[in-house]
Amino acid sequence: MTPPNKKILAIVPAFNECGNIGRTVREIRKAAPGVDILVIDDGSADTTAEEAREAGGMVVSLPFNLGIGAAVQTGFQYAQKHQYDIAVQIDGDGQHDPAFLEKIVGPLRLDGADMVVGSRFLEKIGFQSSFSRRMGINFFVHLIKVLTGVKVNDPTSGFRAYNKKMIALFSEYYPHDFPEPEAIVVAQQAGARIVELPVVMRPREAGSSSIRYFKTLYYMVKVTLAILLHMIRQGRGKV
Repeated sequence: MTPPNKKILAIVPAFNECGNIGRTVREIRKAAPGVDILVIDDGSADTTAEEAREAGGMVVSLPFNLGIGAAVQTGFQYAQKHQYDIAVQIDGDGQHDPAFLEKIVGPLRLDGADMVVGSRFLEKIGFQSSFSRRMGINFFVHLIKVLTGVKVNDPTSGFRAYNKKMIALFSEYYPHDFPEPEAIVVAQQAGARIVELPVVMRPREAGSSSIRYFKTLYYMVKVTLAILLHMIRQGRGKV
């Protein structure tokens, strides 16, 4: 059976990604010609917006740096407003290989999932992140499993795809700082069918990650508290 046609938007959050963003947009266009590309320029001080437009992407420029969560939520709000069937989140730093975009969209085309996470750890091929970050990732694997019963092997992966249900959910609420692990919990509590598929990721070729300024322990504590607070709020709402 041929998968039905879907209106798909690639959401590309970017902060000071000159040297990366143009290549990323061009790679998405080549790998998935029918996908619209929206770059969220998160208050960049460089030529990120100009490079994205020159490469053929649509651009929304935020007035100042609001952080990854707000940038991604802006993309969901755009997707909701313009009635996209599927949204794909893909980083602007070149670490996510757009060659895998159609793969993670596949289950959504066939209504086999609500949210698909691209995992670098299922087949352990390609860039596997630093040792300290892998420690943090492993912590969140177990935390999310204990709290929700769902095991996601790469809960910090920002290479994800979402159907209309998830677009509507995350256009209303999306976590702010280091949002990926909490977003899995939010989706699970909303009854989402979460599927994880193997992808290959690449090391950053230009620029530097914003997460480098935060120690792994701080990251783990901050995100853990955010997840627990969200679950407490949700629990009170059901009383």
